[in-house]
Amino acid sequence: MRGRDSHAAAAGGVLAVLAAGLVAGAAPADRSQGAGSISPVTIHAAHLFDGRGGTLDDATVVVEGTRITAVDHRAGPYTYDLGAATLLPGFIDVHVHIDWHFGPDGSFGGGPGLQAESTAQRDAAVAENARVTLLAGFTTVQSVGSPLDGPLRTAIADGRLPGPRLLTSLGQVTGRRTVRGAAQAMTPDELREQVRALVRSGADLIKVILTGGPGDGGGALSLTPEQLRAVCEEARVQGRRTLVHAQSAPAVIAAVNAGCGEIEHGTHANAAAIAAMAHAGVYFDPNIGLVLQNYLEERDRFSLYLPPEAFTEMEDVVPTLPGLFRTALAARLRMPLGTDAVAGAHGQNAREIVARVGAGQPASAALVAATSLAAASMGLGAAIGTLAPGFQADVVAVPGDPLRDIGVVRRVVFVMKGGRVYRR
Repeated sequence: MRGRDSHAAAAGGVLAVLAAGLVAGAAPADRSQGAGSISPVTIHAAHLFDGRGGTLDDATVVVEGTRITAVDHRAGPYTYDLGAATLLPGFIDVHVHIDWHFGPDGSFGGGPGLQAESTAQRDAAVAENARVTLLAGFTTVQSVGSPLDGPLRTAIADGRLPGPRLLTSLGQVTGRRTVRGAAQAMTPDELREQVRALVRSGADLIKVILTGGPGDGGGALSLTPEQLRAVCEEARVQGRRTLVHAQSAPAVIAAVNAGCGEIEHGTHANAAAIAAMAHAGVYFDPNIGLVLQNYLEERDRFSLYLPPEAFTEMEDVVPTLPGLFRTALAARLRMPLGTDAVAGAHGQNAREIVARVGAGQPASAALVAATSLAAASMGLGAAIGTLAPGFQADVVAVPGDPLRDIGVVRRVVFVMKGGRVYRR
């Protein structure tokens, strides 16, 4: 949850593993029906959820090349007959850290006693994170943000590595820079230039770190109102969205007042902060079901990165998250699905969907949050997140009916991204 610019700075060129292409499971499950295929591909199942709340039984999705051309009833034979399964749009996660992983000795972070990690080991671990995320049914993710995401994004888009469609911030804006080993505050004009530099480097969005992470209760704001406004205004000028890491209520309100577009976490948000988000119509990504739980489950491996008080705070916070989420639901906040997936959590992203339903969100709404709403929050609502003609052929299937048993979203049995099948 907290920014790790030192880890991100290790990018240093293209991922070494890409050239060799020696990643386990790199090949699609079916090369005969890959992107660009001319013959229509038909995918049939007992049920279909279209990503916007619509359902269809005895449904068939027709794919030509990379796009869906029809969703209807039709007789077989079918290219893929998935029986009693349910077809859905590929899931979308608006907040991951795809490069975070555990090192060769099993620990995360830096410090004395850690086994050194080679570039090849690092690259293979990052590529594996992408692969398992895709096979879990997440065909698009937003990684915020490391320079490593850039070459990974290119390798996935080029078909050299299996992974979800990747959007990235390529870094994080903290409002400070290091000069001769000392941290210095940046001026608003310097922050505007930092945003422009990220855009020139290919950033899809701008990630802002406004508060600390686990262990400091949200802490003091790292940017002044003037600094924050400069970042979010310049991002809009550059045609980029902003995601703001904001744990505390004052941070949430500051981000709203600065005109930023999406608030991440809001762990300590109060009624005033939620009302501010509702009034402004911003997106809110509360991360209630995976990231903190994963930190606690992997406590031993994260212990060199986080202090003991961080885990104590997380133990206190986790029981409060369902209540926070229900308050946000009652306020009708727009909440696309994000997990903040870090080391140990990649491929488990669907736990967040299950947690939302457990906290009181109807299954249909939770699935919309993981598909069409998430797509809309990224400005991609006309391209992905919906099973309908003209949309990208991102299709996943789960056994049974997730509207009756949301737990099946964790057991994906079919994955197609952009017309290419990766799991069947």
